[in-house]
Amino acid sequence: MSVPSSPLPDHHACERARLSRDARFDGLFFTAVTSTRIYCRPVCPAPSPKAANVRYYANAAAAEAAGFRPCLRCRPELAPGHPAWHPGEHVVARALKLIDGGTLAEGSLEGLADRVGVGARQLRRLFVEHLGAPPLRVHTTRRLLFAKQLLTETALPVTEVALASGFGSLRRFNAAFAQANRVAPRELRRRPRAGQAGGALVLRLCYRPPYDFDGVLDFLRSRALPGIEQVDANTYTRVFGPTDAPGWLRLSAWPDGEHALKLELHGPQSAQLLPLVTRLRRMFDLDAEPRAIAATLGAGGVLAPLLRKRPGLRLPSGWDGFEIAVRAVLGQQVSVAAARTLASRIVQRFGTPLATPVLPGLERLFPTPEQLADADLSQIGVVRARAQTIRGIAQALLDGRADFRPEQPLEEFVERWTALPGIGEWTAHYMAMRALGHPDAFPAADLILRRAAAGGTGELSTRALTEMAQAWRPWRAYAVIHLWRSVADGTDVSKANDSAKLGKRR
Repeated sequence: MSVPSSPLPDHHACERARLSRDARFDGLFFTAVTSTRIYCRPVCPAPSPKAANVRYYANAAAAEAAGFRPCLRCRPELAPGHPAWHPGEHVVARALKLIDGGTLAEGSLEGLADRVGVGARQLRRLFVEHLGAPPLRVHTTRRLLFAKQLLTETALPVTEVALASGFGSLRRFNAAFAQANRVAPRELRRRPRAGQAGGALVLRLCYRPPYDFDGVLDFLRSRALPGIEQVDANTYTRVFGPTDAPGWLRLSAWPDGEHALKLELHGPQSAQLLPLVTRLRRMFDLDAEPRAIAATLGAGGVLAPLLRKRPGLRLPSGWDGFEIAVRAVLGQQVSVAAARTLASRIVQRFGTPLATPVLPGLERLFPTPEQLADADLSQIGVVRARAQTIRGIAQALLDGRADFRPEQPLEEFVERWTALPGIGEWTAHYMAMRALGHPDAFPAADLILRRAAAGGTGELSTRALTEMAQAWRPWRAYAVIHLWRSVADGTDVSKANDSAKLGKRR
């Protein structure tokens, strides 16, 4: 269980980023000013404070634990998440994934600690040691910052904001918000806000640049399921449940070049809002740090020219684990287009039709494990072996023999899934990439990967590619996306490397 050497950049890097308002460091640290007792993002447009009055914190929870309140101008609630712990499998990293998933919203600290295999006191000590704040403070800060975004950007009633941010009591929400922000929720409402457009709830989802949104859309477009999702040149649109009260969402680039995506939500229940935003941040990989990824993958070799060509390429994951698992099985030894065709047939034959389509072309929900556990898939062209595997996956999820828990280590996830008939290493790692967004998943047996990594000299063996990829850890999944993209772009990696070498000689 490796521990990040320091989740906070060194002091000089923080100073340079603060003074230059470098967006690449947004969310990697927060600047607290002792004279005002306010903490800000490094991109804050306010005049720079004196260096003697500045303190740096790795996360918002640590700044608030030290007695600082969030800035109303740069709005720390919009900062991308800190990625330092995301690739790791340390206890703190796994617990943070559970907190992001809302575990403490309904459970206890003891339950959280039990799921990561330590005692509650030890977990609290580890959080304070590595993050500067205990788990409950991290959880509460996350909820309050999301509430602040809803109060600022939407017209939701305060009672719904409290519910959406995980507070069951309006009184408790008002007290916690006032303590953290030194202002009551209704007072904050007096400031200008974005409101709602055309009946949609509009939120901005910020990221650290560079971000290749077009590349993410291209990836998702080739895999989009008719009836459930639509992807065009500029937007991603999807229907989501529950069946009796479906909603739909649209994601596009935020106008005017701001480093954010524009999320438009139609018909969400208040309690769904934070889980929906969390899911979309994972799906579109909005909390990645391109600098750290490039430092590892771009050190030389086959990936260097690919990183120069697409420095903001991200790891697109999927909406739902079961949906990705079914698609992974359908994609075994066939093309992406063929797998999409089969998946589309499953949606049309077994998906849940909506009583009223939310939009033209968005009229179904993906079938559940219960619906596919005994389904006859042979009638839609799925070969017997893969049909049995899909039914086995559905039953394993219902039985609890397999799951998509975000806190499980990669090796454990692969081991549990490959124990099921029809699931090999390639499928398990692909599922880890797309269902969990695991940054180090690596389907090394993939033929396209082995050819692309060979740089135009045939194809590498699975063993040779696995050995090569050791240098890419813990970001091997990003290497996968770059290599796949190089094939889609028609990039000859060997020629790109030769050109790069000639350029250096000149």
